[in-house]
Amino acid sequence: MNLQIQELVTIPEMLLQIETMRFLYPNLSVEKYEAYLSEMVPHNYMQIGVFEGEICVGITGCWSATKLWTGKYLEIDNFVVNPSHRSKGIGKLLTDFIEQKAIALECSSIVLDAFTGNFGAHRFYYNQGYGPKGFHFVKILDEKKLTM
Repeated sequence: MNLQIQELVTIPEMLLQIETMRFLYPNLSVEKYEAYLSEMVPHNYMQIGVFEGEICVGITGCWSATKLWTGKYLEIDNFVVNPSHRSKGIGKLLTDFIEQKAIALECSSIVLDAFTGNFGAHRFYYNQGYGPKGFHFVKILDEKKLTM
């Protein structure tokens, strides 16, 4: 398997990979995806894709920001590996790349959210050296606006 990793920094580059993102959000429309990306990209959002030839087999978004408790950090957002390509090291390739990116940006830490019932993701992140630091509380105000 000849894998290439690529940073995606423009909205057109990201939109081309919507089919991979749909493994996580099957009902994601191009219009909604583009609208959200248009709000996110100006705030340091980028994506990292793993490609086998022209095919994107894994993708994640990330962005850096600063909080009082941690200083500058890098946040992983929407980590997706094509189900037919799982357990082939693609996730580790992405997390290793993100770690190097965070170090280059002089971040103190890398953070992410994983849904409470996603035990496979929990196991994966534990194996990559991540651990829970707290609870991410959510109060849904309008379920119709959610992508999931």
